[in-house]
Amino acid sequence: MFKKILVANRGEIALRIICACKELRIPSVAVYSEPDRDSLHVRFADQAVCIGPAPSLESYLNVPSIISAAEITDVEAIHPGYGYLAESSDFAEVCETCGITFIGPHADSIALMGNKAKARETMARAGLPIIPGTGIVGDSAEEMREAAASVGFPLIVKASAGGGGRGMRIVEKPEQVEEAIANAQAEAGNTFGNDDIYLERYLERPRHIEFQVIADQTGAVLHLGERECSIQRRHQKLLEESPSPLVKPEMREALGQLISQAVSSINYLNAGTVEFLYDDQGDYFFLEMNTRIQVEHPVTEKVTGIDLVKEQIRIAAGETLSIQQQDIRLRGHSIECRINAESPYTLKPSPGQITAYHPPGGPGVRVDSMAYAGMTVSPYYDSLIAKLIAYGADRAEAIRRMERALDMFMIEGIETTIPLHKKILQDPDFQAGLLSTEFLGSLEFDEAEEGL
Repeated sequence: MFKKILVANRGEIALRIICACKELRIPSVAVYSEPDRDSLHVRFADQAVCIGPAPSLESYLNVPSIISAAEITDVEAIHPGYGYLAESSDFAEVCETCGITFIGPHADSIALMGNKAKARETMARAGLPIIPGTGIVGDSAEEMREAAASVGFPLIVKASAGGGGRGMRIVEKPEQVEEAIANAQAEAGNTFGNDDIYLERYLERPRHIEFQVIADQTGAVLHLGERECSIQRRHQKLLEESPSPLVKPEMREALGQLISQAVSSINYLNAGTVEFLYDDQGDYFFLEMNTRIQVEHPVTEKVTGIDLVKEQIRIAAGETLSIQQQDIRLRGHSIECRINAESPYTLKPSPGQITAYHPPGGPGVRVDSMAYAGMTVSPYYDSLIAKLIAYGADRAEAIRRMERALDMFMIEGIETTIPLHKKILQDPDFQAGLLSTEFLGSLEFDEAEEGL
């Protein structure tokens, strides 16, 4: 096992990884930017190193500073969490070159799945159904028009190196193609340093379902069931649950086996997530694979009883999986609400000082957060300040516990998405499990509510 681990991240995920290290009796090293000096992950790590000023490019994305911090603290491994450098094949290679274990997949797997167009081709060869689409689209107007015509309308333009809704445009008519592609290329180039784009058929009102997988160095691959992630805004998830109200046991078994075989075919290592879209005809299509731990991993932990972060660390240290597929059973139901520092109606960021903070507790409630009273939510980083997880014997009990927990969650001084989550949970369609990626846009607010 490792003697010391550096956590190359911030916020709640950094704190979550530090908790796993403490339980494994592994000393941890936190890195932080100047505005994060008083963050909880800095306070609870065994050591902490400042790696730069506020901008992420000068701190949490500053590879030389992170590697220097690892070397001066004599760590053996780095856990990247999610976001930032978690899906950087270059960073994984740098770690390997420096003799530091990257707690995640091999660099070639990250690069392969990080290129969305290549990932589509790879998973299609492995037997997963993919959405009708194209390879990388050329720059000439004629190539753009021909590619769009081959896909049909509506279609969606996607950045090959993209994620988080960046570099994406929906196109409903042929005359919109060239402008949409140009805009997507510009955004992708600025965001990811790669302006390659491809086209896919746009599925209207699909469901977003993803399967958690984990693999060790012997080639063993397990799936840990699915998560429903259809509640989104701007292609970013807001509420997740496991299991999905849609997926029946026989479907889970068949699709899970197919996914495990596909993941095994690329010699994958460590934790990952295979994501799908389900259309209104009941067909499913591979969307992408995320080569890291997910924000929503706690709902899988609750229904399987498996600590995914500890498993990541053990696998990276060369240990084999301690369980087999037949040992995994989904028990009960779990829901996660992302509590963001945002207006619940406009979803605009709401940075500032938290003047009062009281997280909920009680049976079946878990809070993953880096927030505390007096903390200042920075405008420089992601608006996620807490993940509220509720667990119940079934979906109905999980919903009731989440409603109770949201009522008891006190955060003052800034706006948060707590009121929006309450409204989602009270919606009859949500309670009936009738979900889609367009669900949030269908919510209606009365005149007494903001944002009208």
